[in-house]
Amino acid sequence: MSATLGDQQRQPGPSGPLELAQAVPLAAWRLSRVLLHVLVAYVRSYLVWPKLDEQGWHDETARWSGKLLTILGIELSVQGQARPGAKLVVSNHVSWLDIVAINSVVPSRFVSKAEVGQWPLVGRLVTAAGTLYLVRERRRDAMRVLGLMSKAMREGHTLAVFPEGTTGDGHGVMHFHANLLQAAIDAPAPVQPVVLRYSDPLHAVSPIAAYVGDTTLMQSLWWIVTARGLRVHAHILPLQAVAHADRRALADLLQAQLSDSLRSQNH
Repeated sequence: MSATLGDQQRQPGPSGPLELAQAVPLAAWRLSRVLLHVLVAYVRSYLVWPKLDEQGWHDETARWSGKLLTILGIELSVQGQARPGAKLVVSNHVSWLDIVAINSVVPSRFVSKAEVGQWPLVGRLVTAAGTLYLVRERRRDAMRVLGLMSKAMREGHTLAVFPEGTTGDGHGVMHFHANLLQAAIDAPAPVQPVVLRYSDPLHAVSPIAAYVGDTTLMQSLWWIVTARGLRVHAHILPLQAVAHADRRALADLLQAQLSDSLRSQNH
């Protein structure tokens, strides 16, 4: 879908001929490096990744994700430290960049819609990274995925979910859906809350990264590869125990924690 004229006037990309002339070479350089980075990972997903142990996978994921942020011109700022071992990472959701940002600091296996596994190139990488796919059209598929999540955490893996279920503009945290949190309770495994915020030289909460509304993937990618000074802030909050927790109460607690942290960063 294309944006309306009003939306176009608010878009954060280059607006004038001079800005556009400066942005195109930067975008071409970054996109060519991104493609090469993805192609190298595609080859490594067959030749190297299957031979890695858990620590090797963590190191590979963090290195690859951190380098992708660098290629895109995005600086990473981290506050706090994640606990090693099995856990469920819970984060607010602003952009497709969130997965890269989280994997740079807390390498995780994500839960994703099944269609992602069919995407060219990227689908192979996502699948090889241990992603668990949810078929949204099947009402009972969530129960199957919950079982797989719990099993993975009992085996020592870190998983990650976005309980909002969709992306927001980054200014606040939307309602948390509780369903997938049940996996951490069943495992049992603690929850590691992570707050993400994107900023740029003009905005404490940057509109550049927000992947919302009628924004297409190509529009989002263009805004990012032509941006200067984009930064992602990852605030890792204290670990949250889940023993005997009620999933809805846990969802409300986590939403409040992330909201408070994001609010304090914005002021």
